[in-house]
Amino acid sequence: MARLEKLENGRQPADTVSLQTVGSQLDEESSLGSDSEVNGFPSSRETDKYGFIGGAQKYSAESAQDVPPEVLRQREVKWLDMLSNWDKWISKRFKKVRLRCQKGIPPSLRGRAWLYLSGGKVKKERNGEKFKELDSMEGDPKWMDVIERDLHRQFPFHEMFVSRGGHGQQDLLRVLKAYTLYRPEEGYCQAQAPIAAVLLMHMPAEDAFWGLVQICEKYLPGYYSAGLEAIQLDGEILNALLKRVCPIAYKHLDKHKIEPILYMTEWFMCAFSRTLPWASVLRVWDMFLCDGVKIIFRVGLVLLKSMLGTREKLKACPGQYETMELLRALEPKYMQEAYLVQQVLELPISVRNVEREHRVQLKRWRKTHGELRYKAAPRMHGARIIMDAEPHTRQDLRQKPTIIVHYPSAPELNPDFNRGKKRGTLRKNPTPAPNIPNPYALPNVWGGNSCPHCFRISFSTQSCLSL
Repeated sequence: MARLEKLENGRQPADTVSLQTVGSQLDEESSLGSDSEVNGFPSSRETDKYGFIGGAQKYSAESAQDVPPEVLRQREVKWLDMLSNWDKWISKRFKKVRLRCQKGIPPSLRGRAWLYLSGGKVKKERNGEKFKELDSMEGDPKWMDVIERDLHRQFPFHEMFVSRGGHGQQDLLRVLKAYTLYRPEEGYCQAQAPIAAVLLMHMPAEDAFWGLVQICEKYLPGYYSAGLEAIQLDGEILNALLKRVCPIAYKHLDKHKIEPILYMTEWFMCAFSRTLPWASVLRVWDMFLCDGVKIIFRVGLVLLKSMLGTREKLKACPGQYETMELLRALEPKYMQEAYLVQQVLELPISVRNVEREHRVQLKRWRKTHGELRYKAAPRMHGARIIMDAEPHTRQDLRQKPTIIVHYPSAPELNPDFNRGKKRGTLRKNPTPAPNIPNPYALPNVWGGNSCPHCFRISFSTQSCLSL
């Protein structure tokens, strides 16, 4: 086996290389997150709809599949209903939940949906003030130093993380520090940072922390522990599934002694968050958090099959070096959202296939390497199994608004109104209602003749009396 590029707990031995993103190998001095470079951007820089100001993952019409606004509104209504009755939908209508995840979760509800799918919502409610407690504690200097050096490497072209010391990097530090305190036996691994960063783009720090806990413990257990044995084992599983799905690609990789760990480590450990266009990343995560790691295997198999699946394609990579270069620079058309999602859904790889191959490869591992040094809990394949395994109540699933607006009570709802002695008459207390100004009042752009109930410029105030 070729030497594994170790990422053990964020520390790099002197003879190893850290995990790097292809095309974005940023050192500390040249990071886009440095203050000098941030100040070099024009103040009017434009971000795409995902928050990227540049880089390979910025939105493009070629890589994304836009959904009409009216369709988004319909999906939002359906998802709001599901989230309000999550227990019932997960237990009795999970196929419908899966279908809606495959179609794509509406952006406005993606963060909330991910938290529910992953079981992070229940975990958060069951652990009360745990995150606040961890957040207030001092981090282990051994990990804090490594984490702080990694912060500016996470999505440096995203507006949330572009500024060194900005709110995005601060929240990322809080989440990663909290995890090292929550699981001190694991500590920190560099590949956890992009996972946490993706979550932070969609939810507050506390929610992102519990989402990270669920991914590390339920979806990808053992991936970030010392030795990285779990990711090596999944590499062998991927190779065995490739032999079944695309024998041509399998034979080519086997012929040139290209082991899975050489090309799939970043794919799997970062859940493709640093590989695919962002529209594709979001769709993959929607399905991954619903159905579990089989989605990650499917995406990897689709990419390998697309890049190496025919003899014509193999002519461009006759040797090991050329093949590795090809897998480091995947063709954009194969990562395009519509193509990738369709291929992933059509690929006949099930949870049963993954588990059967896992047993086979684990048996082989024990013969050649002995027992696993880190015995992680069995992984759970998706939201339904996680929900069944986590004891919860309806109160745990209750949605809690983060913004509450108190409106002045309407006259007919005011308790100061009393009924008179005669039926059908009302007698109002003499105390006048206080005049509470609207803190979010719109600017008066309609001139002196404007009406607060009417947004038409040329109408007089009298035209609104009928309202």
